[in-house]
Amino acid sequence: MNENTSKTGRHRPGAMRLISGRFKQQRQKVAGPLRRGVSVVPATITSLGLLAGFYSLISSINAHFELAALMIAVAFVCDGLDGRVARVSRTSSPFGIEYDSLSDVVAFGCAPAALIYSWGLKPLGAFAIVISGLYVVGAALRLARFNVQTGSIDKRRFVGLPVPGAAAMIAGAVLAYSYFELKSPRLLCVVAAPAALALAGLMVSRVPYPSFKGIDLQKHGYVEILLGALVIVAAMLFAMPQFTTFALATAYVLSGPLLFLRGERIGAAQPQSRPAANESSKNTPANLPPEPPGPLH
Repeated sequence: MNENTSKTGRHRPGAMRLISGRFKQQRQKVAGPLRRGVSVVPATITSLGLLAGFYSLISSINAHFELAALMIAVAFVCDGLDGRVARVSRTSSPFGIEYDSLSDVVAFGCAPAALIYSWGLKPLGAFAIVISGLYVVGAALRLARFNVQTGSIDKRRFVGLPVPGAAAMIAGAVLAYSYFELKSPRLLCVVAAPAALALAGLMVSRVPYPSFKGIDLQKHGYVEILLGALVIVAAMLFAMPQFTTFALATAYVLSGPLLFLRGERIGAAQPQSRPAANESSKNTPANLPPEPPGPLH
């Protein structure tokens, strides 16, 4: 009888640990490269969004305003897709979070600022540079605040207008202006200047905006309503995508001030309740460091 086998025919714990250890080593050799390969996918999507933002900026310089707006829309799709792919594949990482923020500065900060400058603000001269520059600074401040406040506020609300929402508002306005074939440069300049300043102010404000993360549709019975709304929106996007994009962006931008006027304010995230101290918890450290927030990207 093998010395690693007892009289009852069962393997000793030492042999079982040896087999388990070898199995884990082989699993790491196989799963390690596979996980690294999968983690490239979210970063690739983020890179596509970054390139779309850069191409939008170049298109604005060349006065191709509709193409610039479409590239911002492409970056918007990539921004919503990369984080979901990372969470589904369990490849979220601090690198992905930082890379996503840097991409957003270009795609939703610099690109929309260049678009609104070349499209509607250029006749203002130096004031146009100041206004578009304030928009870029507002977008960067909004992203920086979002990164440092992750996990410390209510997940159901954003603090201030998210930068993709502000960029979608500018892109939607450009597309709607082209859709209705408007030709009013002076009126456009008068409207674009306060709109850009308002968007910059909303991004750095504490106005609450819905994040749609904490909504339980089945609990509240909103599944049928949501499906009906999605069908209507899809039909409108197919029939007149330019105007529908502008309408959806406008509705979201206005949703924050409406929530604020209703008296809603941003509150801190509810801390998890701790069990009461008892005899069995005397050996547990009293002041454990808080767990880091889950990755967003």
